[in-house]
This record gives sequence, structure tokens and C-alpha cells, in this order.
Amino acid sequence: MKTFFSAILLMAATTATAQQFMPEIHGTIRGKYEYQTEEGEGRFEVRNARISVTGKLIEQLSYKAEIDLSDEGSIKMLDAYARLTPVERLNFTIGQFRVPFTIDAHRSPHQQYFANRSFIAKQVGNVRDVGATLGYTFKGANAIILEAGLFNGSGLTNQKDYWTKAVNFSAKAQFFLPRGFNVTLSTQKISPNGNTTMMYDLGTYYHANGWHIEAEYLYKHYNHDLFSDVHSFDGFINYDIKTRRRESLIKKVSPLVRYDFMSDHSDGLTIDTNGLLKLTDYKRHRLTAGVTLSLAKPFVSDIRLNFEKYFYRDGATPKPSEKDKIVFEIMTRF
Repeated sequence: MKTFFSAILLMAATTATAQQFMPEIHGTIRGKYEYQTEEGEGRFEVRNARISVTGKLIEQLSYKAEIDLSDEGSIKMLDAYARLTPVERLNFTIGQFRVPFTIDAHRSPHQQYFANRSFIAKQVGNVRDVGATLGYTFKGANAIILEAGLFNGSGLTNQKDYWTKAVNFSAKAQFFLPRGFNVTLSTQKISPNGNTTMMYDLGTYYHANGWHIEAEYLYKHYNHDLFSDVHSFDGFINYDIKTRRRESLIKKVSPLVRYDFMSDHSDGLTIDTNGLLKLTDYKRHRLTAGVTLSLAKPFVSDIRLNFEKYFYRDGATPKPSEKDKIVFEIMTRF
């Protein structure tokens, strides 16, 4: 009888442990319709269809694997990493992931406030790479999160035969201040096609009492004067209005407005006939206004309606998808 009860207790403990470390599956679907007001043209698009698996093998070792089945029509492997937490608040991550840099570029699609990303998040500061980071969190009334890492600089698809003597790095410090304020500082070195580029970012936001007010500035410098320095700014205001009726389909209504800017920009990949980097994104300003209807908890099931107004410099040629437009999007996270 004693042996029987011991076996029962062992099975119960094993089951509890297995449940504790069961993998979690998440997904994000973003379907949208865009109408360009000047051209009178529209399109439907599945912007994202992401699937991720996260979990722990033991308390000190976690993992994540994420793939996007429709990143603007392409299949992309995004995250694939293991994270070791030898002691509380200290972690070491190795694999493929978004580098620790900026505020807005580090948001996942379901965490975005607007249907389309800012220029900082899409063109200037959007970097995923293969490497390793070390992070530490100082807890308390004013928490601080520090992250720093080394990366290949090869991107996500050029790993097997990629060897380099260069060192690419990224570092980020987040300061969580009283009353909902945050200040984030970050820097990053990248070397697309061996062209060394340094980036520096300063961001801050206020998140409390239904408000989210954010501003971020990014400065990008290309070595050897291969391209003019890039300046980019993103600032927006969002206000959450909760509905009073519990049975209401819409739980929250959030009007929001954004201004973002980017000077002439090069992605650093192509050299022109003069030996300089080619311009890939023309200088422009943009105003975005809209409203988000949340059907469940914030960033779980949102309907986003935005209007974007672009202002280009003289001589600029807008890309086909970067003109004045109305955007209707439904985002769901499971």
C-alpha cells in the first residue's frame, strides 16, 4: 500500500511538472484593406500571419520559435532562440531575434498602436539578426532593464557560410520612472555588406490614466561619408476610452494621432557608380490620425482605422505603397 501511494504521488508530481512546462502556442493575424486617395486604387492584404511557440524545459531555460507565414506575402523565420536564466533577473539569450534597440521598432505587430509602422520601426531601426545578448533587471520602485549583445550582421538568411572579423553590437537601457514615465536609450552598430553604420536612439513615453504619449528620435551615421547622416522622429498620442456597458462588443475606443519624419535614407546594401550608398527612401513627413476599437483586452482583438497623409521633399519619387491612404485593419492575437 505504501508503494502504491508513493507511485501516485510521483505521478502527480510528474503531471504537475509537465503542465508547468507545457509549451504555449500564440498567433497574430492582421488582415487589412488600404485605399490610396489620390490614385483611387485599393488592395486587400494579409500583413501578418505569425505563429510562435514558447515555453520552458526547466525553470532556468526557456525558448521561443516564431515564423510568419505571410510577412507581406513571404514566409519568414523570425525568432529562434534559447534563454538561460542562471539567477533571478539575469538572462543570457542566444539565437535569432530582434536586437535590443529603440522603443517602436521593438514592438510586435499585435503591440503596435497604428495599422502601419513608423519610419523608425520600418525603415531606419528595424533590425533582426543572429547573436547573443546579456540582460539584467534592477527591480524596485524605479526599475531598470539593461540589455547588450553581439551579432553577426548577416541578417536572418545568410548564416551557414558567413564568417566575419567585424563585431556588430547593440545596447539598450530602459528606465521606468514614477507616475508612468519611461526613458529608453539605445545604440547599435550594423555592417550591411561591410558598410559600417552607427545608430543612436533616445525615446520617452508616459503611460497612465488612459494616456500613452510617446516621442522617439533616431540618428544614423554612415562611416566614410558613404551617405548623409539620417535623422528620424516618431511622436504620437493615444487615449483610451473604456465603454461602460459590460455586454458591449467594444470594450475600449482609442482615438490617436501620430507625426513621424525621416530624412533621405539608405539601407546600406547597394553602392552606386560613384562608390556611394544608394538612396532607398526619400525624405518625407507623415501625419496619421485614426481610431482603434478594442473587442477584448488591449492588443488582443483590435479594429484599426487610420488615415495617412504624406509630405515628400521636392524631387522625391514615392514608393507604390507609401502614398496618402485610408487603412482598415483587423488584428487578432491568440
